[in-house]
Amino acid sequence: MNAHFLQTPIEYLKGVGPNRADLLKKELGIYTFQDLMHLFPNRYLDRTKYYKIKQLQPTQAEVQLVGKIIHLKTVEQKRGKRLVATFVDATGKMELVWFRGHKWIRERIKINEPYVIFGKTIVFNGTFSMAHPEMESLKDHEKSLRSAMQPIYPSTEKLSNSGITNKVIGTLLENLFLESRNTFAETLSKTLLENFKLLPKNEALLNIHFPKNQELLARAQYRLKFEELFFIQLQLIRKNLIHKTKIKGYVFPKVGTYFNTFFKEHLPFQLTKAQKRVIKEIRHDLGQTSQMNRLLQGDVGSGKTIVAFMSMLIALDNGFQACLMAPTEILSVQHYNNLFELCKKLNISISLLTGSTKTSNRKEIHENLENGSLQILIGTHALLEDKVKFKNLGLAIVDEQHRFGVAQRSKLWHKNEWPPNVLIMTATPIPRTLAMSVYGDLDVSVIDELPPGRKDIKTVHRFDANRLKVFRFLKDEIAKGRQVYIVYPLIQESEALDYKDLMDGYESIVREFPMPKYQVSIVHGQMKPADKDYEMDRFVKGETQIMVATTVIEVGVNVPNASVMVIESAERFGLSQLHQLRGRVGRGAEQSYCILMTSHKLSDDARTRLETMVSTNDGFEISEVDLKLRGPGDLMGTQQSGVLNLQIADIIKDSQILKIARAAAVQTLKKDPSLSLPENKLIKLAFQQLVKYKNIWNYIS
Repeated sequence: MNAHFLQTPIEYLKGVGPNRADLLKKELGIYTFQDLMHLFPNRYLDRTKYYKIKQLQPTQAEVQLVGKIIHLKTVEQKRGKRLVATFVDATGKMELVWFRGHKWIRERIKINEPYVIFGKTIVFNGTFSMAHPEMESLKDHEKSLRSAMQPIYPSTEKLSNSGITNKVIGTLLENLFLESRNTFAETLSKTLLENFKLLPKNEALLNIHFPKNQELLARAQYRLKFEELFFIQLQLIRKNLIHKTKIKGYVFPKVGTYFNTFFKEHLPFQLTKAQKRVIKEIRHDLGQTSQMNRLLQGDVGSGKTIVAFMSMLIALDNGFQACLMAPTEILSVQHYNNLFELCKKLNISISLLTGSTKTSNRKEIHENLENGSLQILIGTHALLEDKVKFKNLGLAIVDEQHRFGVAQRSKLWHKNEWPPNVLIMTATPIPRTLAMSVYGDLDVSVIDELPPGRKDIKTVHRFDANRLKVFRFLKDEIAKGRQVYIVYPLIQESEALDYKDLMDGYESIVREFPMPKYQVSIVHGQMKPADKDYEMDRFVKGETQIMVATTVIEVGVNVPNASVMVIESAERFGLSQLHQLRGRVGRGAEQSYCILMTSHKLSDDARTRLETMVSTNDGFEISEVDLKLRGPGDLMGTQQSGVLNLQIADIIKDSQILKIARAAAVQTLKKDPSLSLPENKLIKLAFQQLVKYKNIWNYIS
């Protein structure tokens, strides 16, 4: 069947017409025959088994029986009437009941004709009865394409109210199959079908909509999930290969004085095995002719910054400049402060460029960048301005890249004749399955161990009623010379209310921790940047013991002496946010604590989030739970959600199939990078169709 047939607008299908077409478009996004074909059932009712009346159990399950109606009567009841039929088979009798539509049913029911009935049974006065059964004469039942496993399709209230029921959708699909004569073009090669024992495409489509039994259904689902994931992986891996062959990067052949001096003389602590492994991977990339495109994942505090710095030193050793871009001013200032000390020892010139850099400093930075005397530039989005021109940018490092849009990042790549080598850092652990799909075109490095001497943070959940005990604990910690964060949620939708909570909270803290014995700082979004910096600075210097803040401190505040993180209304934060906030403490050698404060009213999801936080410190484990709770679209932020617009596969449940499909895609492209061998003709064709009719490939930056 050619692809044009499947692109036919849905209104031209028998049984649809303009009104139904409008509803199908609005409610389910079905515009073409292909969209309907890819409306896959959510679940199935197993109608492969026929029960005898004698076998019925009082389980309220949906069952199917074959028998005859021998008697019909109307019974008066308090409100209106009910129609009752006596239904019999060779083993016994039961009742069928209708509370509405009597006239229509009476006219259509034939006494003593064999029927197949289907529905939920209940026991009433010792007799089994079924209300409003689905009925079909045995003759029609045996003829119909509708199968023994009955599919239940996604629907909406509007559709059901407009008469587009599950049965109607089944009928439309039947019409579509009859019209197409079920000749759907194969999309996978013979090799793949044989190696993975996959059903052919037309058998898979027939058995997903009209399965004859459980086994065929399972095989159909497997085949279609495999295909969907295979093509996504094929796209990503091809993109990576094209990247490696077409996009030339600057080659850094040598590891020179800067790197070696730093490694031998100035390394502030022993590198962990994981850090050494990642530096090796980066060194290997930087020695190749193709542009490095690597994602560096590591939990909060795992030592990504030192790895980034050592990568910069390789660029400098080869005569290139490097830059590091962070999403917030606070974070970029912190990176700058950390690296400034290290650069001083090595006599390297480094500057900071943010929105609040003074004009006179800006001019100087711009000049030194262009003449090459400035070697490392740290900053925020300000690095992307057109005025910022490098002499030879060889390495660009982007921190927490999911906060930058695609267009913003590409600006950075165009500051040279060739794009710089790119290292993306994230402390938001991305589950393996999602990393394979969203960042499948990047090479991934993971720092999966914490530096020695770091103690796991103890996390506890406390209700508001225990607040006084919590305050006592804080006083004990402060008496030991430690500092405390108290964080309040601030969400745009409820900003005014949240702001009030923050101020009320601040006042009660000041009452509980009075001056001059205690000093309390406050930082929130409505303050002027200068005031924020002043308060932050006091806390960093240890002049204040308590920092009351909204989530502006989520990313990258580094105060090793702060050992307690109190999160107010913790039920309102997402898991990854809670994990990020917790990572603000535990940066020194002391035992640190994270206290999650909530009210007693908690949803199931909130409870799961809190239990997960209390039971584990492992960011990857947390991200897996987060993925299950929130689903893939949310996890990546909206700009990435296009990626997981999957029709049948599920990134979480089908992670096994994803691994197999990815390996198959790697194998296929290894043998035939341009898909030009005759055996891959069908794959190439299907791939071109996908790119032509579906813009699901625009999501990867």
